[in-house]
Amino acid sequence: MTTLDQIDVFDQERYLDGAPYADFAVLRSQAPVFRNPDPQLPEGHWAVTRHRDVVHVAREPQLFSSERKGSQPLEFDEVAIDVQRRMMIHQDPPKHSRVRTLVSRGFTPKVVEQLRPDIERECDLIVDAALEKGELDFVEAVAAELPLVVIAEVMGIPREDRHRIFAWSKAIAGESDDEHGGAELTRQAVVDMSGYATELGTSRRRCPVDDIVTRMVSADDKGNQLTEEEFQAFFILMTVAGNETTRYSIAGGVEAFAQFPGQWARLKAEPGLARSAAEEIVRWVSPTKVFRRTATADVELGGSVIKAGEKVMAHITSANRDETVFADPDVFDIGRNPNPHVGFGGGGPHFCIGKHLAVLEIELMFAALARRVDRIEITGPTPRLRSYQFGGIVGMPARVVPA
Repeated sequence: MTTLDQIDVFDQERYLDGAPYADFAVLRSQAPVFRNPDPQLPEGHWAVTRHRDVVHVAREPQLFSSERKGSQPLEFDEVAIDVQRRMMIHQDPPKHSRVRTLVSRGFTPKVVEQLRPDIERECDLIVDAALEKGELDFVEAVAAELPLVVIAEVMGIPREDRHRIFAWSKAIAGESDDEHGGAELTRQAVVDMSGYATELGTSRRRCPVDDIVTRMVSADDKGNQLTEEEFQAFFILMTVAGNETTRYSIAGGVEAFAQFPGQWARLKAEPGLARSAAEEIVRWVSPTKVFRRTATADVELGGSVIKAGEKVMAHITSANRDETVFADPDVFDIGRNPNPHVGFGGGGPHFCIGKHLAVLEIELMFAALARRVDRIEITGPTPRLRSYQFGGIVGMPARVVPA
């Protein structure tokens, strides 16, 4: 039996073979708001692991700030944090509300649903190519390819540039080894992607077209519009978050179906379950593992007193396996209903703006796979990302067997 003094759910090495679900279960039961070790803070930080407490932290920005110290898991100096605050994920209302209102115009359910035919067509093309290869790295050939194409379409990126975006995105998300210059690669990727965003925004201001980028850089009906700096920040956020998390979800979904073959048979027999399957995949994978907040005042949560200024880490991975919320949480169930997972955040001002797009991509990819593929056999090791924030498979040797 794991004891509390043996637990460190912030140790990224513990996620390389999958999340430490047993440790999270102990914390939810014995210490739902737990003083966890922190490599940068001698006093540690607070790890929040129950579903209801994660939701509370997400929905109370006046008590749990994204802006004070940023929302990244690691510590940064004030200069770096000030740069991060240009991005809305590191802002609190009302500053956050202004930017979100402007960018959300391009991501309403109605706007996203209009993309369905194009995404369906891309899914078929990607599955065609996978079936032709037979043996492949599923992450590279399928899971990464769809969000790259979709983000390129949504953000007005020429198709021929999508693999530049992919390389920058991987570097920014931490898919590099610090021993081989990972930190420098990340910084350079931010610079390069910011420059690319500036060129794209300038082009749309000069020659508007009917796309989301033009909406982003144009004034709304009240004359409000994003500054160049705000557009750069949102471009990076959307391309990294939208690309990385969707890729990890698709790859993790294949792994889940391999572990629960009865659910794959169920999806093939009931294609109408593709939508709920997409939501269950996000719950199961939890591609964003955690989000960070800073307490603005002394507050009691889960039996612990969090002091003003202390670091709070809300663990999505744990909340999505909370046995008080989900029946049989360690079972992958594509028909799960209700499914109040927090894979896109726990609600509140930072609820994922690209949620509808991500779910649509996952739904349509697995609908295409279920329709066209008999099975996907994982034929080798599936290494995972070393990251404090994101969780996902970065390589998956596989054999795609046609229906």
